[in-house]
Parts: sequence; C-alpha cells; structure tokens
Amino acid sequence: MSDCIFCKIVNGDIPAKKIYEDEEVIAVHDIHPIAPVHFLIVPKLHIESLQSCSVAHERLLGKMLLLAPKLAAEQGLVGFRTMINTGREGGQEVFHIHIHVFGGGNSLPKI
Repeated sequence: MSDCIFCKIVNGDIPAKKIYEDEEVIAVHDIHPIAPVHFLIVPKLHIESLQSCSVAHERLLGKMLLLAPKLAAEQGLVGFRTMINTGREGGQEVFHIHIHVFGGGNSLPKI
C-alpha cells in the first residue's frame, strides 16, 4: 500500500532503526516507546490487522511470535510483554499488522 508507513519502512522509503530483517519480517524500534525497550515485529506482506488474517497466514504469525523472545533476549530483556492492537476500537493506529514487544525496568503495570 502506497500510504502505509510500515510498507514504506519495508521498502526503505522511510528510515527506521532496524534490529532484525529477513525475507518475511522486519523488526524496528518503536518511535514512541512506552518502556525502556520497545520494538515492533512487522511482516513485509501488507496485512491490515489480525482480523484480516486467515489460515494462510498461520506460519507467518507463528514465525513472528517465536521471533519475539529471541529478539527480546538480544535487546537485554529477561521478561517482556507482547501486544497486537486490532481495529480502531482495539487501539490500532497503523493498519498493517505488527507485534509490539516491550519491557525493561518496572514501568509496566500489572494486568
């Protein structure tokens, strides 16, 4: 999508602080972190939201989730939280699915 910020990052049109990239996903530091460590795992394939996913995306979603603890450890996190905002009512602002991974310090409220 031409107006999607994550598609622009994937295409190299917008710079981002990358921590990981392969043929299917990219991981970048969040520009508005809510914790000492906060990064996003974004598929290169444009998928609007978790509600837009089908069984065809199962392997990609699994890959993204399994990548979270590996990258979290590389970023120095022992424990961390993941979050996928889905839909405007679910807090999604960028309509390209992505996983937030964040933690560090004692800044996260218990839920």
